[in-house]
Amino acid sequence: MIKTVEAVIDEQGRIRLLERVEVMRTQRALVTILEEEPSPDVVDIARLSESVLAEDWNRPEEDAAWSHLQQGQ
Repeated sequence: MIKTVEAVIDEQGRIRLLERVEVMRTQRALVTILEEEPSPDVVDIARLSESVLAEDWNRPEEDAAWSHLQQGQ
């Protein structure tokens, strides 16, 4: 299996994968260190924007606009 997964390496050399990886047995891996800054974690960005977006999403106009997708529920 060859798969590329984004990861972040901290100052102590600990590696944190940014997505879940499932393997059936112990696997070898190669680590390439990039010279750019890591991008912010998508989950953190979503958490930070959730309250702002909720104000827009929870309006009656939004419910009306998307109501056709909820028919039959």
